[in-house]
Amino acid sequence: MKRRTLRNTLILVAALIVAAAAAMMIGAERIDISHLSEIDKTILFDIRIPRVLLAASVGASLAVAGAGLQSLLRNPLAEPYLLGVSNGAALGTLIAFVFFGAFEFTRPLFAFAGAAAATVVVYRMARGRAGMNVERLVLSGVIVTTFLSSVIVMLTSVLDAARLRSYTFWLLGDLSQASLGGVYLSAGAAIAGTAVMASQARALNLMMVGESDAFDFGVEVGRVRMLVFGAASVVVGASVAASGSVGYVGLIVPHLVRMAFGSDNRQVVPLSALAGAIFVVAADTLARTLIAPRELPVGAITALAGAPLFIYLLRRS
Repeated sequence: MKRRTLRNTLILVAALIVAAAAAMMIGAERIDISHLSEIDKTILFDIRIPRVLLAASVGASLAVAGAGLQSLLRNPLAEPYLLGVSNGAALGTLIAFVFFGAFEFTRPLFAFAGAAAATVVVYRMARGRAGMNVERLVLSGVIVTTFLSSVIVMLTSVLDAARLRSYTFWLLGDLSQASLGGVYLSAGAAIAGTAVMASQARALNLMMVGESDAFDFGVEVGRVRMLVFGAASVVVGASVAASGSVGYVGLIVPHLVRMAFGSDNRQVVPLSALAGAIFVVAADTLARTLIAPRELPVGAITALAGAPLFIYLLRRS
């Protein structure tokens, strides 16, 4: 098991290095690594490298959150964007942006709070007397997402035209404003969230069978639920505060990892982090180059890939 996990990890690490190197070289201005001019150095070190690192951190965060939520809730459709967690974080960020704009540290704090609140509300709405219900969970996520979207639209009405355009593009997933501060925040959250999820991998394996069965095997269900929900809120809050709502990463990546490497969460959690980083780095490269010199929101690229898979999963289940 350990040898297989190490082999798979090395494969994905190599793929991530290749994807990141390609993303740093490709863009509206192609960079020749063998001969770097001063302009090339500025583009590479001040723009491209922070952006690639942020894309990798955001992808890892969202994929790990999706993997943990799917195992905890025993639902293949559980994903931060579909469950309203991303919109909760976006609303928290917008509140900080509108009312506490002078204090940048409030944005991740409000994003964490918004993501946590949305997670708790959706979980409470979906859990009935007979336990978790797949249809109720999806419906609850749609309701919460719609409500939060309405509140976001109301709040954006107080923004001037320039700030409204900037925030709207950010809301769709925007990595163009990548900074080292955002990289540190999202990367730190991704590492911490992955470590917490990985520490609960064995418990999540048992909880995929059922909470009552897991409890009989000695799993502290309440504690595991709190840790997974808390870690998911932190990583989603950090990624949304840094890059906006990048949808479907938490849906696509864990499923692809399970199809390729099996469903053991001891592999799924760390490999989802690496695969999520690769996916968002590749999506952001496409977003920067498809209509260069203009850019697409990276969330549009991930949605184009994620929506068909979402429909497939709904039809299959």
